[in-house]
Amino acid sequence: MKTIKTLLAATAIACGAAAWAQSSAPVTVLAPWARASVQGQRASGAFMTLVAKEPLTLVGASTPVAGSAELHEMKMEGDVMRMRQVDSIPMTSREPLQLKPGGYHLMLMQLKAPLAPNTSIPVTLTFKTASGEQRQLAVQVPVSTTPPKEAGAHGSHHKH
Repeated sequence: MKTIKTLLAATAIACGAAAWAQSSAPVTVLAPWARASVQGQRASGAFMTLVAKEPLTLVGASTPVAGSAELHEMKMEGDVMRMRQVDSIPMTSREPLQLKPGGYHLMLMQLKAPLAPNTSIPVTLTFKTASGEQRQLAVQVPVSTTPPKEAGAHGSHHKH
């Protein structure tokens, strides 16, 4: 029971930090999470749903826990699923962008240390507005072996 209370408190703190960082951004972040890794693993993925308040383009990401963070896409080519890096991902205010396993996601390359479950990592997302202005959004991303329940549900949205 103590573990559950600790986990809930950590989640509340992480969500509060993410909400604070989002206050001036034209994007709401829902259910962020990064896949836990093990010793010797050099890469992992980060996932979330992004809701834009205006047309934007996701053009990059960075985190101090990895040598680089890249935008990636999983796509069927014939009968083979392939992953490839993309330069940007367009967003509209009408449809949330889902960064998820098996689709668009953030690929964290050259991990500096394993991503431990029940911790969180800082990730900075970079967007370009329709006028070409760049905006950044800092997000605290919880690390887990599985997606949070909110990642698949629509009843737990946070608005800012």
